[in-house]
Amino acid sequence: MPSARDFGLALGLLPQGPLNAITDVRGVTVGHHTLDGQRTGVTAVLPHQGDLFRQKVRAGVEVINGFGKSVGLMQVAELGTVETPMLLTNTFSVAACAETLIRRAIAANPKIGRKTSTVNPLVFECNDGAINDIQAMAVTATDAEAALANAGGGEVPQGAVGAGTGMTAFGFKAGIGSASRLMRIEKHDYALGALVLANFGRAGDLMLPDGRRPSPPDAAKAEKGSVIVILATDLPLGDRQLRRVARRAGAGLARLGAFWGNGSGDIALCFTTADPVPHEPGNAFQPVRQLAEDRIDLPFRAAAEATHEAVLNALCAAPAMTGCMGRTFPALSDWLRENPLP
Repeated sequence: MPSARDFGLALGLLPQGPLNAITDVRGVTVGHHTLDGQRTGVTAVLPHQGDLFRQKVRAGVEVINGFGKSVGLMQVAELGTVETPMLLTNTFSVAACAETLIRRAIAANPKIGRKTSTVNPLVFECNDGAINDIQAMAVTATDAEAALANAGGGEVPQGAVGAGTGMTAFGFKAGIGSASRLMRIEKHDYALGALVLANFGRAGDLMLPDGRRPSPPDAAKAEKGSVIVILATDLPLGDRQLRRVARRAGAGLARLGAFWGNGSGDIALCFTTADPVPHEPGNAFQPVRQLAEDRIDLPFRAAAEATHEAVLNALCAAPAMTGCMGRTFPALSDWLRENPLP
């Protein structure tokens, strides 16, 4: 699984984490389930291994361009918490994934919807119809459950895997990518990791960190894709601050040459594993730790750098693939091997 750094595409000023992945944030796990025959799938991101409904994580969401069909963003924006795992999939599989998350939460908390509040499932999507026959609606609840069951720490498989199996970006095959950055604040290292579902960018617009602009031979004329960015950190931040950090994912996308076209659904969510929020707080007032505003430039930079590298990793890790309509999307890694740096 080649990465951007394998091709000399070093970028950013902050150090990467040991795994250079979202799983550098302690407790965060990622799982994939790939439907190879259909060329689609599901990817799961779990902020911690406990009951997320009972112990929610603080979060902020930024809708950069809203051409999308995700589920659950409105409540995250209003309440500033995440209370289920996050599932990523193709556009027509959102309902199956949302149902899976609801049933999973009810099984763990039978009072949901009866003696306590309902649950807010969180599902993100991109349209992989250029490769996957999206009308087949092949993803089922069983597939979503498999992605959740496969979640683990350690290295994150990237490229054409899970939800990324059928995704493309800038005219190349793309998919899932991840990267991380370390931030030292008052003698303590905090991590910020990004996981992206890259399915965006007009062919010919991609800008590599060294200034080169690779263009695939079969270049589309319009920008109609989408990108989902999940940012995780163990840095104590309030939900307003988390939304500000999520917004900086857009800086990383812009460095690649993206401009978020009219038909692009570009969404970033940032959560922190610090100070989880209990579903039933014992006291009327709850303490909240958060970074001083004059130190927040560091996570801003980390978000932009990790997002930038995560997309490049998705592009470098994905092999060439032919879609259901017969179009072949080349691999950026092949282009980089054919056009090495001097």
